[in-house]
Amino acid sequence: MRSGFCAIVGRPNVGKSTLLNAIVGQKVAITTPVPQTTRHAIRGVLHRPDPTGGVQIVFVDTPGLHKPKTLLGSRLNDVARGSLSDVDVIVFMVDGSAEIGRGDAYIAGLLKAVDTPTIAVVNKIDRIAKTRQLPQLARVAELGEWDEIVPLSAATSDRVSTLVDLIAARMPEGPAYFPQEQVSDQTTEQLVAEIIREKAITAMREEVPHSIAVVTDDLGPGEAQDVTAIAATLYVERDSQKGIVIGKGGAVLRDIGTRARQELQVLLGTRVFLDLRVKLSKEWQRDPKKLERLGY
Repeated sequence: MRSGFCAIVGRPNVGKSTLLNAIVGQKVAITTPVPQTTRHAIRGVLHRPDPTGGVQIVFVDTPGLHKPKTLLGSRLNDVARGSLSDVDVIVFMVDGSAEIGRGDAYIAGLLKAVDTPTIAVVNKIDRIAKTRQLPQLARVAELGEWDEIVPLSAATSDRVSTLVDLIAARMPEGPAYFPQEQVSDQTTEQLVAEIIREKAITAMREEVPHSIAVVTDDLGPGEAQDVTAIAATLYVERDSQKGIVIGKGGAVLRDIGTRARQELQVLLGTRVFLDLRVKLSKEWQRDPKKLERLGY
């Protein structure tokens, strides 16, 4: 068989996680309108039948490369850069519905020093008038010498299969790195924490989303049959943020719990009892020890 690794890189909020989910065919990475939502190098596994014995592609969704303002931001950049080594293909992703800017040019510059086949992807073509598509493709072409340039829409899956074909063609002969039934390297506890964080991010405004971290404290059978009991903690950096996340009379936290529970029940295939708590961990994004405890 053929197998290998493909890193998906780009600046924040260009649609990397949406693309990964579209390729794998199910949700393995959370998505929100808030930049820098992805905080880990998340691996999604595609198993594809092939006359030669099959193809397995391990996609690595990386945090968006950006100018860091905190220690967490610096660590996210390190994760993204580290994912460029020891992969067989790189997908460089830009938001075609926005201006091609300095952030895109900066990442393109980093990729010039990497001797790995690189496919440039112009995402969100469903949001671009046809008259604007060719000029955007031309701007991306000017950023570097790409093996291919693929316009697509990760949100609608338009031309995603074309991209996968191009990546699969570049996979070398190799072993299966993951079992056939596995589509992600994340543990159930990690997936649960990420889904809760996604719901919290979408419920918050302004600076609060970036200050939220979630840890799954306990996960196991509930007291009733066919119930999974989950206890999780949402960490914030300031007292004022704690009140915002909880909301008046606990309304915001209940809404986060309701939305998370609905998705967790689908993920786990059982009813879910979800116990959420909010705790203060002052300036955790800037404290190395706190970052370690929170999994960063």
